Order: sequence, then structure tokens, then C-alpha cells
Amino acid sequence: MTTKMRSEIAEQPTALRATLDALLPQVSEIEALGGQTRQLLFIARGTSDNAAVYGRYLVESHAGRLSALAAPSIATTYRRRLDLDGVLAVAISQSGRTEEIVETLSWAKDCGAKTVGITNGGADSPLAQAADVALCTVAGEEKAVPATKTYTTQLAALAVLALGLGADVDAGELRRVPEAVEKLVAEPGDLDAVVEGLLDKPGVVVSGRGLAFSTALETALKLKEACYLHAMGLSYADLLHGPIAVVDADTPALLVAAENSPTLQGTVALAERVVAAGAAAYTIGGGTALAQAGTAALNGPDLPEWLAPMGLIVPGQLLTEALARRLGIDPDAPRGLNKVTQTD
Repeated sequence: MTTKMRSEIAEQPTALRATLDALLPQVSEIEALGGQTRQLLFIARGTSDNAAVYGRYLVESHAGRLSALAAPSIATTYRRRLDLDGVLAVAISQSGRTEEIVETLSWAKDCGAKTVGITNGGADSPLAQAADVALCTVAGEEKAVPATKTYTTQLAALAVLALGLGADVDAGELRRVPEAVEKLVAEPGDLDAVVEGLLDKPGVVVSGRGLAFSTALETALKLKEACYLHAMGLSYADLLHGPIAVVDADTPALLVAAENSPTLQGTVALAERVVAAGAAAYTIGGGTALAQAGTAALNGPDLPEWLAPMGLIVPGQLLTEALARRLGIDPDAPRGLNKVTQTD
């Protein structure tokens, strides 16, 4: 049986090509808006919040702009007005219909911010209508509850946003992303071994740092929502400050890194430490160095670090879908979840 989730994972190269074709012409709009601001505030929940983590690291490391993740309850529950003059507020919602996110973006505008909306909901969605500039991804309808192609196209939109904010990267490298993702869908690495390793485990620690931190958070979220695992997503810096104590024979680690990243050496050292302690260290990306340090390896993309998260998440998605099926869970419709989540 092919699940909707598995089909949508395979649709990501097409979705990414269409999204880049649609959004790259908007770089000049972003430049004009960005020229009126100096720092960013990302507004999101759930999977979109993990995309925002990528956006924050990307903008700070390559565009030199201070960024932060918003607490929407400041707007929707505490109803506190802040001085957001000089702020570019970027709201991210797959559907563009999550009321809390739309309300928070409108609040940010009322507080003086310039606004961008990133959504797969189209130009008529409430989020797109509320934003000064709408970056509408072209992932097509997503039927499985766990987000896959809407997440990777959000990352593509954030990469385009970074270009408009003057990121010191080669814009032409973006066109390599769909092919790299296509290769990972076809060749994810030792998927069966990692599935077998997690099959009887109650939990897993998923860790990465820097730009790969977003992938660790998103992979952990997928394993929680579709496999019902107690999956903890952490920066490896935070992991070393105490939580590493939970890693043992019953709680393996899943470690993520881009191959050409300043965080790779630390991730390799962490894998070696986990294995030396008698626990399993499964790896995603990081090239030969990380693969050799771990227990079993999933492949990473042939992409520079600033784009690697669009590929690094793919083996995590495939792992989630395969593990859910082995556990007898329908990954398309996890218990208690809906495609659009509304919060007060």
C-alpha cells in the first residue's frame, strides 16, 4: 500500500520547482520591504514553527539581521502592544487559515511592523490578504495530516526571503534543490536498519545544531505525531547540558548535520560519545564522517549548508512513514489530529 504521506514525499521535487518559479520573481518586492526594516519576527506554530527556526538561522547567519520567534499569545491572549517599528514580521502557515497566526500578523502590522505571509493557501487566504507581501508556495493539495511538501516549500520560500534581505549566498544554488531532494527520495540510505532500530523503542532523541536544528525539531515532531514516539528535538549544545542522560540502550539518538557545516565536527563527536555509552546513534547527512561515527546512516543532500535542511528532512519523513506502517499506524491520519489546527 502506498500512503498519501509517501506519495506527497515523492511530490516534493515538483513542488519545489514550482514554488521557486513562482517566488524568485518576488525578490525585488522583498528587497523593497526589507529596506524599511532592520530585524525580523517569525510568527508560526507546529511544523511552520520549525520552518521559522530555519528562517531565523538563515537570516542571522547569512543576511546579518537579528531575528526572533514570536510568542503569539502576547498578541492573542495578553493583548499587549509592542513597539515593532523597524521589524519585518514573517507569518508562516500552510493553510493560511490558522486564526491565531493571522491575528498575530495583523497585530504586528498594527504595532508598526512590515509584514510577509508565507502560505500554501493561495493569494485569497486570510494570511496572504493580511500581509504586505505574500509568498504563496505551490505544493498543491496536501491530504496526509503530517506536513511534508508544504514544509519543504516553506523552507524554499524562506530561502527566497533571505535572498531579498541580502543574504551572502549564491542564488543559483537554489535550482539544485529539487534534484537533490529527488535523489534522496530514491536513495535515502539504510532506512530499513533505522526502522528496525526504532521499532521497539519508546523514544528517541533527535539532535542537530545551527541550520540543521530545524531538521531535528521537524523530524522529532513527525515521529511524535505519526509514530507516537516520545521524540525529543534538541540542539546538541542543549543536549550536552543534561538531557544526554536519557540516551541509553532504550533511547537511541538520531543526529542530523549538513556535510559542509561548522557544526559537523561537534555532531560527529556526539555520535561517538553516544555509541561509546552503549546506545545507538543513527545519523542523517554529515557525509562519510558522521556515517562512520554512527550505528546506521541515512543520506544527506549534495547541497551547501544554507540549503541542506530542504534535503535533510526527506530521510526523516521517509523514516516516519515507514516506521508508522511497521507499527500498524496509519501515517495519513494520526489519532487526535486535523489538517488545520486552531488555538485560542
